[in-house]
Amino acid sequence: MSGFIIGRIKSIRYAIKGFFLLLTTENSIITQSFIALIFTGLGIYFEIDRIDWALQFLAIGLVLSIESLNTSVEKVCDFIHPDFHHKIGFIKDVASGAVTFAALTAFAIAMLIYWRHLQQLFF
Repeated sequence: MSGFIIGRIKSIRYAIKGFFLLLTTENSIITQSFIALIFTGLGIYFEIDRIDWALQFLAIGLVLSIESLNTSVEKVCDFIHPDFHHKIGFIKDVASGAVTFAALTAFAIAMLIYWRHLQQLFF
């Protein structure tokens, strides 16, 4: 049983290390985290309700998670085949496309949450 607990503690430590590596070294994660902070500020400013907060946090988590996986795929591809290769390029493009799906989903959620607030503000 103690081996199981030690294993879980190590897993948590590795996860936290990865979290901070992403936040301190990956420009796409840094940029998307900054955008997440902007939308968190907008949520506070417009006093969005609990359901909207939940949707917003899910969208932020989705984008950051998929971007993190995309970063991992790109790092593995670059390690395996550092020179240009059509198949590696295809793999990297598909992984990047997954980020686009997540970002478009997050954009749709943002529009559902903020469109009425922006209409009141500007129109």
